[in-house]
Amino acid sequence: MKVLVIGSAAGGGFPQWNCNSSNSSEARKNPERAKPRTQSSIAVSVDDGNNWFLFNASPDLRQQINDNIALQPKKGIRHSPIQGVFLTNGDVDHIAGLLNLRESHPLSIYATSKVLKILKNNSVFNVLNPKFVDRREVKLNKTILLEDKNKNSLDIEVEVFPVPGKVALYLEDETKGKDFGTEEEDTIGLKIIDRKTKKYFFYLPACAQMTVNLKNKLKNAPLVFFDGTLWKDDEMLTAEVGVNKTGQRMGHMSMSGPKGTIEMFKDLNVEKKFFIHINTTNPALLEDSDQRKKINEEGWEVSYDGMEVNL
Repeated sequence: MKVLVIGSAAGGGFPQWNCNSSNSSEARKNPERAKPRTQSSIAVSVDDGNNWFLFNASPDLRQQINDNIALQPKKGIRHSPIQGVFLTNGDVDHIAGLLNLRESHPLSIYATSKVLKILKNNSVFNVLNPKFVDRREVKLNKTILLEDKNKNSLDIEVEVFPVPGKVALYLEDETKGKDFGTEEEDTIGLKIIDRKTKKYFFYLPACAQMTVNLKNKLKNAPLVFFDGTLWKDDEMLTAEVGVNKTGQRMGHMSMSGPKGTIEMFKDLNVEKKFFIHINTTNPALLEDSDQRKKINEEGWEVSYDGMEVNL
């Protein structure tokens, strides 16, 4: 099984378009020290790269396809090795890229009923011609076999499970309490399995906190991609980038701290650990930062665009 990271940054990418913080400025001036990144998404293949399935579709998807030969057309006038997209939530940086896939090409889209409702209620997504694009509902705590538009098996199984998170920003409802109307289906984690070899990994680009159930699920995993949005909870505030929100308010665990991801993973015996969905303010994006050094010392790596992992 091949896992290709086609985007590793959080919403807006790195650097964000209007951000001139020290991190973002460095990415423009010195990309070797602060490697630019597009918005988070991965592609998975279990047939040596002949067919790929995307997990989330970022607004940068066209660029990501052009940056990765494996995802580009291979034959004929119209072709793509991309067979479909699996959506983990309704965030703009995870669904807007679907609009890049509107050229009447056969695809299958998998998502929870909550996310499918978002697509249905926003008529712009009607550009995905239903004659060519199937929308398929997934249920929590179930394992499904991914199929292409014509119902051919892709030999990829996906176990879907809820994780703590938050409703998409544009759907927040302050009248519904401190969770803004968040429902269980708003944020999911995935266990992605090669049906033939039974090798697997976990993909959780968004997670608000570690739970006992989640710990038990991740324990002894060979590979995990996990929410790396912020280094510390008040990072957006101290960076003074104009967003007066903590990580918890946005539905994200922080890397550091007593309840942060690094600490919560210490007893899980995960073989390979990668942070993904990393915000433009996160100092761990700097190759030579103390935070990056700490991450590496704890057995973590920061994912980057174009990185490939084989299982």
